[in-house]
Amino acid sequence: MARPLGPVRLRRTNYLTLSIGAFLCLFILYFLFNDGSDPTPRSPYRNEAPVRKPSASKAKLIGDRPPVRRFNLNHVTITPDPIENREAVLILTPMARFYQGYWDNLLNLNYPHELITLGFILPKNKEGNAATAALQAQVSKTQKGPLKNRFRGVIIERQDFDAPIVSQDEGERHKIENQKVRRASMSRARNSLLFTTLGVDTSWVLWLDADIIETPKSLIQDLAAHDKPLIVPNCYQRYTDPETGKPAERPYDFNSWQDSPTAQEMASKMDPDDIILEGYREMATYRSLMAYMADPEDERDIEVALDGVGGTALLVKADVHRDGAMFPPFPFYHLIETEGFAKMAKRLGWAATGLPNYKVYHYNE
Repeated sequence: MARPLGPVRLRRTNYLTLSIGAFLCLFILYFLFNDGSDPTPRSPYRNEAPVRKPSASKAKLIGDRPPVRRFNLNHVTITPDPIENREAVLILTPMARFYQGYWDNLLNLNYPHELITLGFILPKNKEGNAATAALQAQVSKTQKGPLKNRFRGVIIERQDFDAPIVSQDEGERHKIENQKVRRASMSRARNSLLFTTLGVDTSWVLWLDADIIETPKSLIQDLAAHDKPLIVPNCYQRYTDPETGKPAERPYDFNSWQDSPTAQEMASKMDPDDIILEGYREMATYRSLMAYMADPEDERDIEVALDGVGGTALLVKADVHRDGAMFPPFPFYHLIETEGFAKMAKRLGWAATGLPNYKVYHYNE
């Protein structure tokens, strides 16, 4: 039996709902009939400025740059007359302390400064920080000073490894028990400096220790005039004789020597990682040391052949380094650092020469 229908209740119209529905219809129709084309190109990133093409002048400048730089090392001369031939010299100095005497002597060199590039490497410790600050002050002063004193370039580097001994006092750094690690660290510093500064047009490399405070003004051209692959002067030290109270001088660098049968026999009995050190009573090698070959009655430019060299002042033809001769931080035929360098150079066919009567002077601590 059907039930009678009650009164019909009509729902009120919700205008907000109708408005939202109309908006959605329009939104859908827009995307259905819009093909997405836009005559103006846009960046895929919002709020990004449109890409600007370089101006014609800049585009031409970039286009003129060659993609490859070519150097002909046959045009790099290495001659006994480097000033006449305008040969570039690289002076390299590992530096733990800054001595004003070193810098003053450097400025007094009469080789044209516009042909000299300086390279330094310093340790990252308290002393190294002080030396770096003092060095930078002098470099800034010189490079802003008279043109004749300005160098072609100056490179200052910091070691990325710690110094093996904390103190740089002369007595501490020359103890025999410190020599292997100390000189291995010196080798690493020298190699880092050399590999990062040797230029394609460098003719000569002068290794000059930071505590060499006196040399002849003509040091570079004097050594180069001998036309030797490696050449080293005699390093002495000025002091006051305690007995007489008068100025005197004494040998300082004992790493320039001629080998001996005794040293060769010692080496033959050593373990592979052992090294021979010169200038210590505990290790008598009986080598002929250039330090004791000086003769005031003889000519200044007299030459002697050497098997080992020191690095206080050492002039090297750049081709020796380019051939691969470096400073071994490991025992190389039981030699290390500069003495190992001389041995490595000799194995590559480059002989070392010494000048026993040509002197440079080390700072007296």
